[in-house]
Amino acid sequence: MKKSTFLAALALAITLAAPAQAACYADYKAKRENPLKLHYGVVQVDISPCAMSDKVKRQVRQRLKASGWQLLQVQSVFDESGLEKRKKDAGQFFLRF
Repeated sequence: MKKSTFLAALALAITLAAPAQAACYADYKAKRENPLKLHYGVVQVDISPCAMSDKVKRQVRQRLKASGWQLLQVQSVFDESGLEKRKKDAGQFFLRF
């Protein structure tokens, strides 16, 4: 009994000591028809590891579609260190979706 309690405590300690998953972001280009509108934006995505994948494209596409936008391209995927330099360019579409 003591051995299993020790192992459970050890497993819990390891889990709690592990770093939290870092936030991941993607920048993209989208369009809306009639009249034609284009925008560049930044969105937080739920993926691990933080890397370009079909899952990223799917997440961004679904979020944009809900607001009537069509994804043209996911340009890149990055962590928090890339947010500030993209904030001005994304304007009102910075972390909007």
